Amino acid sequence: MRPVLRRATRARLAADGALLVTAAAFALPLVWLLLASVDADADLRVRLPSSPTAENFDAVLTDEITFTPMLNSLLLCGGATVVSVVCAALAAYPLSRHRSRFTRPYLLTILFTTCLPITAIMVPVYGLFVRVNLIDTMYGTALFLATSQLPFAIWLMKNFMDGVPVVLEEAAWTDGASNLRTLTRVVLPLMGPGLTVVTIYTFIMLWGNFFVPFMLILSPDQLPASVSIFTFFGNYGSVVYGQLAAFSLLYSAPVLVLYVLIARRLGGGFALGGAVKG
Repeated sequence: MRPVLRRATRARLAADGALLVTAAAFALPLVWLLLASVDADADLRVRLPSSPTAENFDAVLTDEITFTPMLNSLLLCGGATVVSVVCAALAAYPLSRHRSRFTRPYLLTILFTTCLPITAIMVPVYGLFVRVNLIDTMYGTALFLATSQLPFAIWLMKNFMDGVPVVLEEAAWTDGASNLRTLTRVVLPLMGPGLTVVTIYTFIMLWGNFFVPFMLILSPDQLPASVSIFTFFGNYGSVVYGQLAAFSLLYSAPVLVLYVLIARRLGGGFALGGAVKG
């Protein structure tokens, strides 16, 4: 019995050690960001600053470096998220409610498109945008960003929508509600946590997208924060690490605020609450 207990103990210790190493690998860059942002002489080493200072934040809190790019990112990613979520809901509803022999191949095609690298299609997209005069426009870039996230958003939305009982929609149809009214007044409110997950995931993926706006937006005053971060990388490999860390913290703030504001809805589950009882 004792050898078995010893093996179990060693296995548990090994698992705990692996988890600690993984946690440290994720925590170390965050610790560096926090320390380097208040260090006037920051470099790649993780160290306590000799004299903490707010100089890095003072240097980056300007219209040109932070405020204008952050506003551009909010407009670009916020608009693309709204378009993607709305289109995903409209596309997922018939896939969830109407059975067809084409549903599974269509879903598999959608899943396959999520595996395609965005760099593989940027050259023809760039040429198309030049031809239709959408190059260097915020709305054109937002439209393409929404399209790039739409396949996975549809896949997620459909799976969440499957959890809403059809009997509730049938009751709404009996009262004369149309399909669109049933979707907006019955299905989407009941799948609030799922809708929240799709929204957060879409926004986060768009917020960190660098390549698409870098290719499609040419004017410096329209560049989002994900592209303007190049400001801190100088010539000959020189990097202003302290300002880069301060800007990175500010750049992460909108995503954290979004999560905090709507995280309380993630654990609520589907609010059926006896709605299907007779």
